[in-house]
Amino acid sequence: MPSAVVEQVVPASLILSTRTSAELRVTLRYRAADPLAVRLLFPAEYSLDEPTGPVGADGPEGVEWVFARQLLAAGLELPSGLGDVRLRPSHGRHVLIELHAPEGVALLRFGALELRRFLWRSHLAVPEGREHRHLDPDRALAELLR
Repeated sequence: MPSAVVEQVVPASLILSTRTSAELRVTLRYRAADPLAVRLLFPAEYSLDEPTGPVGADGPEGVEWVFARQLLAAGLELPSGLGDVRLRPSHGRHVLIELHAPEGVALLRFGALELRRFLWRSHLAVPEGREHRHLDPDRALAELLR
């Protein structure tokens, strides 16, 4: 079973108002071991929540949002998503991602080219339609029960 990991740091704008935004760097991650999901890892200082992401030498790296790779692909072309994560293209060169949490909604703007590059690299690791070959039901169940 391949253990390929695709990771890409991309710039994003956290939209604070119609005239104000904060620039930050977000890490996109894709793991062949979890072939249906992509992860957005935000620096902890941009979240109201406790850090939930992977643990590094200095503790949790930030706050991680996990959603379907298929949702990312769809959101590059058309408004997509009904739940906590929603995506929509914006002016051709950008993609807006809305993250819905009990504390409120965060709106982020990403460059469409960076997201397309990441998605392409994830498809090199696990081609679309072949995700089932990388699924490990026992591992997935163990993660759910942690």
